[in-house]
Amino acid sequence: MKRKKHIDGILAEWPFDPRDVSARVCQGGDGREVLQLRVDMGLLQMETSGRPDGSRPHGMETYFDHLIAQAAAAGDEFVLSPDDCLEVDREFTQFYHRRICWLKLQCYEAAVNDADHTLALMDFCQRHSPDDRWTISHEQYRPFVLFHRTQASALAKLELDGAEPAVHEINRGLEQLRQFLRDRDLEEQFDEDEFARRLTDLRESLRREYDVGRTLQEQLADAVAAEEYELAARLRDEMLRRGWAH
Repeated sequence: MKRKKHIDGILAEWPFDPRDVSARVCQGGDGREVLQLRVDMGLLQMETSGRPDGSRPHGMETYFDHLIAQAAAAGDEFVLSPDDCLEVDREFTQFYHRRICWLKLQCYEAAVNDADHTLALMDFCQRHSPDDRWTISHEQYRPFVLFHRTQASALAKLELDGAEPAVHEINRGLEQLRQFLRDRDLEEQFDEDEFARRLTDLRESLRREYDVGRTLQEQLADAVAAEEYELAARLRDEMLRRGWAH
């Protein structure tokens, strides 16, 4: 009987490090680029676009796309089936693995795109969940995804536009985290939240390293609080001009 091929050589030359994410870009058999993530006792290989496993569920780019089509046909009464829930969890896991690879490889725009897919899928699942327990089991991870998304977006802005837009992105992410806690009557936990602290530390390190003062967003909030509405209008106009008014 012909023996199956093993991956001993790959694992030997690429040791697993439990303290860090080990990711790399490789060339597939047909010359395309693929992502690899070293995990304990093996590795994961992912496509760089579409669904990470390269499949097309029901002919769609992702299972989320399939669900959107199903919900559009069924209307407001659409509820995720047990099989849907299983496939949703698979897709969440696949996009998580690819997202942490992109972050490790400093491919920040790609990480943002994968985080946005996950957040949109979370929103869809919340609307069409079969029960509250299933919803809660997934919503508990939203702050983690928001943290990744904010971190990636800020670092992408830093590369492309500079430090002030990066600080602005972090402030946006912090407000989303605050809103998540506020919606659950947990806003008092914001200052102690691990992800909020880590994003705040990143923001303040950018301020120090790049000598960033109060951003336009922060100046606008100060002007509104002081009832300086003419200044607030000018600041809002400048934010619109720069594409930051969101």
